[in-house]
Amino acid sequence: MDSNNNSVSSGSASNTLPEFFQKSVSNPNNFYKMAMQFQQMMMIYESAMKQIETKLDILNKEKKVSGRRNSIETIKSRIKTPQSIIGKLEKKNQPLTFESMMNNLNDIAGLRVICPYISDIYNIRDMLLKHPDIKLIEEKDYIKAPKESGYRSLHLVVETPVYLSETVHNVKVEIQLRTIAMDFWATLEHELHYKTTAKVPESVRRELKRVAENIAMTDREMEEIAIELQHLD
Repeated sequence: MDSNNNSVSSGSASNTLPEFFQKSVSNPNNFYKMAMQFQQMMMIYESAMKQIETKLDILNKEKKVSGRRNSIETIKSRIKTPQSIIGKLEKKNQPLTFESMMNNLNDIAGLRVICPYISDIYNIRDMLLKHPDIKLIEEKDYIKAPKESGYRSLHLVVETPVYLSETVHNVKVEIQLRTIAMDFWATLEHELHYKTTAKVPESVRRELKRVAENIAMTDREMEEIAIELQHLD
């Protein structure tokens, strides 16, 4: 979701390209082969992401046609850029290979699911994991146990098969489930950190956490109001 400058001048390629590509630049055939492999791999990740997005969309439409309230407000998707993938592998001190990408990174393909209420998050989680072709790999519940910063969200890493003409690939996709209020806080908090290169003062950190706790209280109160109104129907 970050914009990156991808322009590289031919005269300084060895100084600007990551080590992952440097050896192949001098051999056009190798570089072309590597580029094609990367493109095919990204296609597989995008396919896995779209499969899960379609499942979520169907679950939401089912509620709509049955006259029930939608559990999903919006779904956002993204594929990591090559720069981001390389940077994360280097940060983890992992080799810069395609195999390493698949084994060590769980968030190359990502979905962010925005729900009206907290209960919707867990309902969507449970319904999605009932699908026989969705395997739960990892779960981190930052709603029940928020991060020190105040960040709240439910993170899932799931694996789903992608069927091509001759092969099957089991692909991992990260899913973040948040309420509208949680997404509001997380988006602005990220924006504040992204806009400054200076270290965030402790006083600002405390204020951000206080705001997160207030928003969490609002989340709970809005859900209580919604439940009360449902009982009136």
